Amino acid sequence: VQLQASGGGLAQPGGSLRISCTATGFTLAYYTIGWFRQAPGKEREGVSCVGSSNDITYYADSVKGRFTISRDGAKNTVYLQMNSLKAEDTAVYYCAAGASSGRLCLGGYNMDYWGKGTQVTVSS
Repeated sequence: VQLQASGGGLAQPGGSLRISCTATGFTLAYYTIGWFRQAPGKEREGVSCVGSSNDITYYADSVKGRFTISRDGAKNTVYLQMNSLKAEDTAVYYCAAGASSGRLCLGGYNMDYWGKGTQVTVSS
């Protein structure tokens, strides 16, 4: 069972990036999937989650209206489309899978599987 986040990189303020979360050994569709980030010297922050049974999405207030989480079942992948990027979005982004429900996911509760992160840097 393995999760891997990828697609990070350098973007300019106001730019866009799409990062991906892929899994080996299990099917992401059966799990709540969350994106989290951690900047240097800061605590981990829940960014966005998508539920397993209903695909309801949740977002941190800091990214609402700018980020979109989505699933591609055929590719066993969950994406995070990040638009209107800001310098404060700079962080290592991680994806996680688990049985969390509702907005509890953003707190990382009951998220059992965590992948290695991908660095997102927003700078001019």
